[in-house]
Amino acid sequence: MADWLTPAQWDAVALSLKVSFWATVLSLPLGVAIAYVLARYEFWGKQALNGLVHLPLILPPVVTGYLLLIGFGRRGPIGGFLEQTFGLVLAFRWTGAALAAAVMAFPLMVRAIRLAIEAVDPKLEQAAATLGASRIRVFVSVTLPLILPGVIAGTILAFAKAMGEFGATITFVSNIPGETQTLPSAIYSFLQVPGGESQAAQLVLIAVAIALAALVLSEWIGRRVAQRIAGA
Repeated sequence: MADWLTPAQWDAVALSLKVSFWATVLSLPLGVAIAYVLARYEFWGKQALNGLVHLPLILPPVVTGYLLLIGFGRRGPIGGFLEQTFGLVLAFRWTGAALAAAVMAFPLMVRAIRLAIEAVDPKLEQAAATLGASRIRVFVSVTLPLILPGVIAGTILAFAKAMGEFGATITFVSNIPGETQTLPSAIYSFLQVPGGESQAAQLVLIAVAIALAALVLSEWIGRRVAQRIAGA
């Protein structure tokens, strides 16, 4: 692949994999927690929380990127705090690209996990609780094994979505080669240059291959886990 792609193309692919990996891994614990809360609890503001989680799906990605820039930019309230306290800069950095990708992929992850939790009979959890198990132990020993296929599916779908994120990313962190230029941004850049269509086409093939591989892997792992749980 290194011989087939130019250094700029390879950097874009590698950066996209890096961004998508961290976006998925860091958002997974929060995704599981919010999905569980939405699936198992009734409380004031539940619909507001559900709407907030799914808001990136219906907002134009550029709007999401702009809101991230306002909040997490160096002059934003959260971005300024992170820089002054931890030295962490998000705007116009690959870390910001990971944040934008995580925000855009988060609704897909939460939805897949929430559907898996809602499919689990609450009586199984109640039975474990009556035996003296704490809520955390019930979740780890009963709920989590049963929803594992959904967690895996949501994780892989979120990774694939993060790989394809463009609008929010380019608005929040721009399109800096070697720093924030992800796979979709690189495709867009090549299409703006005369004669760049062939390089863009190469990256499109890679993007399609990664997306298909993610879907196939999600189905395969989900089925294997489901078969193991059924046979347990």
